[in-house]
Amino acid sequence: MLNYLIIINVITFVFYGIDKFLAVKHYYRISEKLLYLFSILGGALGSLFGMLLFRHKTLKLKFYLINIISLGLWGMLLWK
Repeated sequence: MLNYLIIINVITFVFYGIDKFLAVKHYYRISEKLLYLFSILGGALGSLFGMLLFRHKTLKLKFYLINIISLGLWGMLLWK
């Protein structure tokens, strides 16, 4: 389970970096639904780090809410 979470968080973090790069260059972007999905599937921590480091999606409250709720749910799941 730990390996899965590390991989999904790294992938999510990288996707935020790629999406920020694409946004700056005005290219076709990664969909918000895909970013939400990766967060829900366990990449919430990578998503939050990506948001802060790349300063991407930081003005959208929905991203914070989904990431924090997802992080909390995964925390409860792992806490058992």
